[in-house]
Amino acid sequence: MTAMGGDHPEGGFGVYVHWPFCAAKCPYCDFNSHVRHQPVDQERFAAAFERELSHFADLTGKRVVDSIFLGGGTPSLMAPSTVERVLDKIAALWPLSDDIEISLEANPSSVEAERFKGYRQAGVNRVSLGVQSLNNHDLKLLGRLHDADTALKAIETARATFPRLSFDLIYARPGQTLENWRQELEQAIDLAADHLSLYQLTIEEGTPFFALHKAGKLVVPDPDLGAAFYELTQDVTSVRGLANYEVSNHARAGAECRHNLVYWRYGDYVGSGPGAHGRLTAGGRRLATAVERHPETWLNQVEARGHGMIEEVGLGAEEQGDEYLLMGLRLQEGVDLARYEKLARRQVDQRRLKMLLDEGMVEELGENRVRATRNGFFVLDAVVADLAA
Repeated sequence: MTAMGGDHPEGGFGVYVHWPFCAAKCPYCDFNSHVRHQPVDQERFAAAFERELSHFADLTGKRVVDSIFLGGGTPSLMAPSTVERVLDKIAALWPLSDDIEISLEANPSSVEAERFKGYRQAGVNRVSLGVQSLNNHDLKLLGRLHDADTALKAIETARATFPRLSFDLIYARPGQTLENWRQELEQAIDLAADHLSLYQLTIEEGTPFFALHKAGKLVVPDPDLGAAFYELTQDVTSVRGLANYEVSNHARAGAECRHNLVYWRYGDYVGSGPGAHGRLTAGGRRLATAVERHPETWLNQVEARGHGMIEEVGLGAEEQGDEYLLMGLRLQEGVDLARYEKLARRQVDQRRLKMLLDEGMVEELGENRVRATRNGFFVLDAVVADLAA
């Protein structure tokens, strides 16, 4: 793979590749992930990714890629040779920035030192581990295939192999106390290199957890306790130097996930692979793209017509403005109201802005820039709706 410099457009440009397969489906997960009991034909899938990426390159032209993210599913079930083919194809289609971030999601149960070395040789320079918990009882509850010792070994292997490491934890779990979470979070910060993703457990419709919760067999913290978990998380991480730069993401200064920043800064990104979504600027229009969700159906479509896209919709000015606020207000850096006005082709209602300022839901960051406060994060959808009205 070769890299080169170039001007970065506003918000940046990234490429997301979705590997849809998992060894098992977690009971809380509503992502587009699928379990296959026969080996996946990685040769066919690699060739299909190459074809679909070529189709997207025809749409975008020669944009400089700031970040690549291999997500899923469980991308660490991919052979290193498959990862290498995908990354080499991206490098052949677009110029890469000199400091490009190339992330791969991995589950601790699928971590092998030799496989990790293969990913590193292919060009991956950041790994994100789906640890989710550091105690065995809750790992079993969450349907994870690994235990705490396996997670610790995976973290150690990742730190020894990649320049950058992040891992995920889920909190506000059934039966978890604030003190339990404080201790687990302190341990996680000791283990983390420079980045943590910390998510409150949410009950998503269509998941096994949703059915259990509805039947009264799974009890999660009430909203007040959930808010206390969030407050504790912010306090502990801030003191330890991993303040949140986004609602659920924490990093030392300069170690923020660049790919996710492309999303939150409302940049452009290709979404390739089953179920992937994208936002692209092509032909002077902002496009929302979506790809066929079912893996084998996607594979057949790509082989037949070169891509699996099922949606390519032009976004109007109002939609772009709304999306910019929805994404950007997740960030501690907030949003640029001048950029909002450029996208939405109208100004923010000053009376509504003043109301949100007076209520302590947003705060000003210099001229023409605002961000959600900690209180505003709890009702972010309502804040966005007020600003966009």
